[in-house]
Amino acid sequence: MWLLYQFPLCPFSRKIRLLMSEKNIPYELRREDPWAATDLFFNLNPAGRTPVVVNEQKSLVLADSRAIAEYFEETVDHAPMINGTAAQRAEIRRLVALFDENFYADVTAPLLSERMKKRLVLRQPPDSRVLREAMKLAHGHLDYLDWLIDNRPWVAGSTMSMADLAAAAQISVADYLGGIDWAGHEQSRGWYAVFKSRPSFRPLLAERMDVIKPPPHYALLDG
Repeated sequence: MWLLYQFPLCPFSRKIRLLMSEKNIPYELRREDPWAATDLFFNLNPAGRTPVVVNEQKSLVLADSRAIAEYFEETVDHAPMINGTAAQRAEIRRLVALFDENFYADVTAPLLSERMKKRLVLRQPPDSRVLREAMKLAHGHLDYLDWLIDNRPWVAGSTMSMADLAAAAQISVADYLGGIDWAGHEQSRGWYAVFKSRPSFRPLLAERMDVIKPPPHYALLDG
């Protein structure tokens, strides 16, 4: 059995939870708050970031969401998420990087800082200017996602892939924090509604932070 050290609003943790569920890999969750990481966790991952997966039977510790994803892709045949031709695999990895790096830096990270860290840790009000800029940048990312969905069934091609998992993980956290305005993004909204209906996604929709509540549409399958 795998232990998955994660934080509920960490998009990279969510990506690995989705992947393990899609691949039918059993796991147990261990919560690790980013502002109060334990010595045990730093021993597992000196970077101090979630997710980390541990398999004591295999004496194996894996850190970094992309490294974890590649490991499971190479060791679990069920539900491949980085497949196809070399060019197709390159496209999947390009889009994973786009959401893991650009979307996170532009949208998810500022929202987490302003609407989670400031409230729970710093006890400060959010900066409305930062929030407006994050939501503006979210529109640009969704415009590109609209274009992708207009030209292919899934984000990276004809089948669901790690690109879809990475995009859905980032968007779900931003949506939880009220940073997504779906107006004018029907293609992205339709794709996301399909993704929200998958069994792998439902546990994420059911989770709630103790203090921070999502907008009413967050858990609606057509919201």
